[in-house]
Amino acid sequence: MLPTKSILATWGKFNDFPMETLTKIWQYHNGHGKKQRDVSIMREHREQFGITGNCFDLAIWLLDEFKKDGIKAYPIGHSLKTENAHVAVVAISENGNRFLCDLGDQWLTPILIDSHSEDFVHEQLSGFFPAANVQVKENENSTEILYYRPNGKISRQNYCKQPIEMEALMDAAEHSQNLIKKVPLLECRTPYKNEIAHWEFGNWECTLSTSEGILTQPKYNGLEELAELIYQKTKYNKDLLLSILEKYKSLQK
Repeated sequence: MLPTKSILATWGKFNDFPMETLTKIWQYHNGHGKKQRDVSIMREHREQFGITGNCFDLAIWLLDEFKKDGIKAYPIGHSLKTENAHVAVVAISENGNRFLCDLGDQWLTPILIDSHSEDFVHEQLSGFFPAANVQVKENENSTEILYYRPNGKISRQNYCKQPIEMEALMDAAEHSQNLIKKVPLLECRTPYKNEIAHWEFGNWECTLSTSEGILTQPKYNGLEELAELIYQKTKYNKDLLLSILEKYKSLQK
């Protein structure tokens, strides 16, 4: 179920890339014109401020990197042009196997999704997703991922098998970048004891999902302390973080 070395090498370039909507509100207020950034602009922003982006940013960037590395890949997703839209990437190995690569959900590594492959495993697997075992189910029109949490909770993510045309992807991405919710979201992979855990800042609270369960993080006092907390996890520019958090706070009024 593990990816090939070539796919993993490209994926590994994004190991420290969070998924977040902080950049979205900054880009939304950053001049006129289209809000979905080109990869060249995303790279500039990464170098200048340390920022990444939401699932559309990450998928578009990952597709570009796969192309540069000579690996065939295409976007998939669900619920495009809605508030629940989500996109990821499928990379194709040298022997034709398809691997799901989902930076938006902060997977640890791509996973095989071809059920006809001799390497495919139907049972739950560990080591692919932070703080959860996963199981892949290939249906007629979709690929379903089941996440088994330490507390017994099971959640699901369904991806339409049909590749998304690039024009449709960019159209849906532009739609997404213009949808500004009132609360920010940031998710990243972070070391914890002997594992890679999932740290999340959502609904103005910080949590750490581990194999031991969800650990509530210490409360912060004020936006400056919050900006410092996020900086410690992401190395984002602190001045930019504070400005973004202030923008989100203004939406609460």
